[in-house]
Amino acid sequence: MDMDTIAAVATPMGEGSIAVIRVSGADAIRIVDQIYRGKQQLSTVDSHTIQYGKLVDPKTDEMVEEVLVAIMKAPRTFTREDVVEVSCHGGFVSVQRVLDLILENGARLAEPGEFTKRAFLNGRIDLSQAEAVIDLIRAKTDRAMKVALGQVEGKLSKLIKSLRQELIEAMAHIEVTLDYPEHDVEDFTQNLLMTKCREVETQIGRLLMTAKQGKILREGISTAIVGRPNVGKSSLLNSLVQEEKAIVTDVAGTTRDVIEEYVNVRGVPLRLIDTAGIRETEDIVEKIGVEKSRQVLQQADLVLLVVNFNEQLKEDDYAIFEAAKGLNVIVIVNKTDLPQHIDMNEVTKHFPNQPLVMTSVREEKGIEMLEEAIAKIFFSGRVQQEDMTYVSNARHIHLLRQAEEAIREAIVGIEGQMPIDMVQIDIKKAWELLGEVIGESVGEDLIDQIFSQFCLGK
Repeated sequence: MDMDTIAAVATPMGEGSIAVIRVSGADAIRIVDQIYRGKQQLSTVDSHTIQYGKLVDPKTDEMVEEVLVAIMKAPRTFTREDVVEVSCHGGFVSVQRVLDLILENGARLAEPGEFTKRAFLNGRIDLSQAEAVIDLIRAKTDRAMKVALGQVEGKLSKLIKSLRQELIEAMAHIEVTLDYPEHDVEDFTQNLLMTKCREVETQIGRLLMTAKQGKILREGISTAIVGRPNVGKSSLLNSLVQEEKAIVTDVAGTTRDVIEEYVNVRGVPLRLIDTAGIRETEDIVEKIGVEKSRQVLQQADLVLLVVNFNEQLKEDDYAIFEAAKGLNVIVIVNKTDLPQHIDMNEVTKHFPNQPLVMTSVREEKGIEMLEEAIAKIFFSGRVQQEDMTYVSNARHIHLLRQAEEAIREAIVGIEGQMPIDMVQIDIKKAWELLGEVIGESVGEDLIDQIFSQFCLGK
């Protein structure tokens, strides 16, 4: 990789009080020094200090901006290179002028994620920590942020490294046994291998137990609100979001398209999708909305199926019941503030093992019970400890499953009295797969793909 000096805006674009332009590389201080005017030259100041001054265009000596400049010298920086952060007034014109000036004087515009990529390539963080930076930025709940923060700090990395160390020790014993067969220590080696392989298998199994919860925290739960028209789907969305996002009227078929909104329900990030009421209709626009609703229903992780307490079940209700069979469903009986006309036995007959919540969204009753039911489904039981190491990245989960399978093959080999040099093949495979999690053995194409997902300036 060409380790030249790079620059990018590190704060979101738009109007604001302050914007930060980050510069990293061997020439970072020299480049900014060329355009900086203050009490001291930046090349002479102490590391990790902030200097006040102005930026000028050296060609015209025209003042461009009033700035604060943070100087951080290698290796005590995020990228382990010299880093300069220029804080200027927020605003499109101001930020663009400062960035253009820095680029004109020797820096190159950074690629998405290039600062974090350099931190990885320079050994400051491993690949799992780098990927956790994305999760930290995208976290939508406190719990998701805690999981990402733990991974950024190296919780997962430390565990993976300790497992690889166990496997290295196992392979070292195999090598000794093969090199010195006259000492007849094969039985001892097989017992030791079994102990270490069992321990690694247990630890990987514990990590994979957290995969479902970790993935939910990372990506959110795709949650479809379905039901026939006018049962209160949009009112439910508004109540959960606590904002009037969807139009609510007494006219059936008001929602004609899919409305999406993120909401935090007791630490569970939901991507709520309010769908058009599913029914047979001749309205062309509504018919398109209904078809979209059917597609969303099949792709959802969770289905909030709403029926009307005040009306008898209709053919459209039964059609939705059929479409939702086998899915992760919470049945919501809404409008309990009105007289009952629904046959509850019919509802429970179709969903005997699914949670059922009685609500009156208009009177804000039952919403807490609904939130509790959602949290219970996805965070029930054993994997909720604050200090637990979660695995949430799909790439990590795939590699851990492969490593677990390789370790199991090694255990089967040991139990079957296979030659230990054959067992070593599976142990080495598991060791390499765990190395891919933290970036010890990955190709350049994969590294480029991972860091291309980052935002510019990170």
